[in-house]
Amino acid sequence: MACIAMGAAALAAIGGVHAQGDRSARPGDFDYYVLTLNWSPTYCAGREDGGNERGRSSRFDEDETGGGYRFFNDRRNGRSSGSDEQCNGSRPYAFVLHGLWPQYERRGWPESCRTDYRPWVPNELIDRMLDIMPSRQLVIHEYKKHGTCSGMDPRGYFAAARKAYNSIRIPDEFQDLTKPLRVGPEEVRRAFLDVNRNLTPDMVQIVCSRNRLQEVRVCMSKDLQPRPCAESRRLCNYDTVTMPPVRGGGQGPQGGPTQRGDRL
Repeated sequence: MACIAMGAAALAAIGGVHAQGDRSARPGDFDYYVLTLNWSPTYCAGREDGGNERGRSSRFDEDETGGGYRFFNDRRNGRSSGSDEQCNGSRPYAFVLHGLWPQYERRGWPESCRTDYRPWVPNELIDRMLDIMPSRQLVIHEYKKHGTCSGMDPRGYFAAARKAYNSIRIPDEFQDLTKPLRVGPEEVRRAFLDVNRNLTPDMVQIVCSRNRLQEVRVCMSKDLQPRPCAESRRLCNYDTVTMPPVRGGGQGPQGGPTQRGDRL
C-alpha cells in the first residue's frame, strides 16, 4: 500500500476530496456505475519513475486515492502478476478495463460489501478477463472491492464489466500510439464523444496523473446505459497531458503500421 502521505498528495492533486467508501453498504444498494478505462502506458511509465506516478488520481477506490492500480506477485499460485507482461511490450495494452464501480448519487460509494458467500473469483474466470484486465490480482481486487457491492456473483459482475467495456468504442487515434502524444483533456473527451454518439460531455470524466493521462471514466446506469455523472468536478487540471506510447505497438487498428503521436 502507498503511504499516508502519498494518499494525501493524491487527494490534494485533485482538489481535496474527503469522501470515504461505505463498508457497511448492502450488496446492490447503489445508484449507478462508473466504468473506468485506464491508459496502460501511463502505469508502465509510472513504474519506471519508481512508482511516483502511481496514485495521482481520484477518490473512487483505495487504489485511486492511495497509489493507482498496482500489480502484486502471485507466485504462490505459480503465476506471474501480469505487470511484467503488461509493460514489457509482449502485448500492446492501450486502454484497459480498470473496473466497474458502484456509486452513490450523493454520498460517495460502497466498497467491500459483505456477502453470504466467500468473494472468491475462479481461476478460469480470472484467465478469461486477462485480455482486457492485464493482472490477475487486479481482477481479484476489483471483485472484492467493487463487485461485492454490485449484488452479483463474480460471473455476473465480470460479464457486466465486459459488456460495459465493449459498449464504449475507443477512438482509433488512441488504439496504438507509437510516439508520445500531447493532448488536451477536453480533446480526449471530444474524441470519445465523436465515436460514441450516445455519450454527452457530462457522462465522461478525464483523470490525469500529474501531467499524464491516466483514465477515462464513463458513468452508466445500473442497466449499463450511459448517464450523467453525479460528480461534475474536473478531475484533471492540466491544459495538456501526455499519453505515453503503447508498449510493443506498431500495428494500427486495421493491422497496418501507424505513426500516430505528437498531436491529435
